[in-house]
Amino acid sequence: MLTSARNEFSGKVSQIRPGAVNDEIEITLAGGDRIVAVITQESTRSLELKIGSEAIALVKAPWVILSVPNSGVRLSTRNRLEGTVKSVKPGAVNTEVEVALKGGETLAAIITQESANSMGLATGKPVVAFFKASHVIVGVRA
Repeated sequence: MLTSARNEFSGKVSQIRPGAVNDEIEITLAGGDRIVAVITQESTRSLELKIGSEAIALVKAPWVILSVPNSGVRLSTRNRLEGTVKSVKPGAVNTEVEVALKGGETLAAIITQESANSMGLATGKPVVAFFKASHVIVGVRA
């Protein structure tokens, strides 16, 4: 599901890596893409997350960074999803870019018009979306 404010992905918890305070949760989407989130251990307990349980990953569109493939960009982000530009919607200052991911999901990114222009973003162009694990909000359906 997609809105201009956030991206919502449904999947299954495929890995939980406990830390001293926070847990690293890996959610595998139906299409095979994986999203890594860092949440508190208390959140892991209160959401009753276990391997194989259903989970939702929310990522705000302004937190998504786009790049063209093979650009040599190295980032500290844990999440890297490949896809193609589905649409480019310029606004007054920013541009909303919808990316069709390889697994069939759609992701939105809000970037500046200058960035969209400098990367030559257009429908069908391959892109890579990056976002930090700490920017992923994890939830479950009631």
